[in-house]
This record gives sequence, C-alpha cells and structure tokens, in this order.
Amino acid sequence: MLLFQGLESWGLLVLRVFLGAIFIYHGLPKLSMPASMAKGMGKSTGFVAVLGFFEFVAGLALILGFYVEIAAIVTSIVMLGALYHKMFKWKTPFFAMDKTGWEFDFALLGMAVAVLFLGSGSISLDSLFGLFP
Repeated sequence: MLLFQGLESWGLLVLRVFLGAIFIYHGLPKLSMPASMAKGMGKSTGFVAVLGFFEFVAGLALILGFYVEIAAIVTSIVMLGALYHKMFKWKTPFFAMDKTGWEFDFALLGMAVAVLFLGSGSISLDSLFGLFP
C-alpha cells in the first residue's frame, strides 16, 4: 500500500521491540528466582538461570537492533524448546481457556524467524555500526 511505503524499517523496529520486550519479561524471573522457576518447569536451577540469561540478552539485543540475526536464532531455539515441552512433554493443547496453550510460543517463533529473515532494518545499532548490510 502506498500509504506505508518506505516505512519497512519502522515496522521492523516495532516487531523487534515487542518481541524483545516479551523475552526480557520472561527472562528476568528466571534470572531473579531460578530455583522457584526451575521447580515449576521441572528443570535444574542452572539450566533455568542460563535460559533466563539468553532470553534477557537476546531480548535486549532485539530492542537495540544489535546482532539481531544472532538474537533471532537464539530466540528461535528457545521457542523450539518451549514448543517441544508444551506439545510433547506437558501435552498442552494449542489453545486452552485455563492456561496458555502453545499458540503463544508458535507466534513468538514466527516473529523470531521473520526477524531472522528480514534483519534489523535501518533503525538499529547494526545499521549504525555497519555490522550487517
């Protein structure tokens, strides 16, 4: 549509900021209280702390537009793991009224893959520093 022509980088900025904010929001509790999060996830405290670190750092990188392709790969791997656990280990349905189904994880994976393919756009530290053409 001609009305929005030339605003692609703004669209990528919005996508990166929203995705990054979600990953920071989900990474912080894993960093600040890994033991209780590990109990709920059925994982070790160390694993949860490392997962939280990667979620937080990747989320920050997405928001800043810094090494976005690497952040998108990290978030994609995290979401593939989340999908595996929800679908096959915890048998969570795609959609449920009483809990978050795996539709949310599926949407986040799609967003991460889109960022991976589209890059950071011109409104990013990657563009400012000439890291990724």
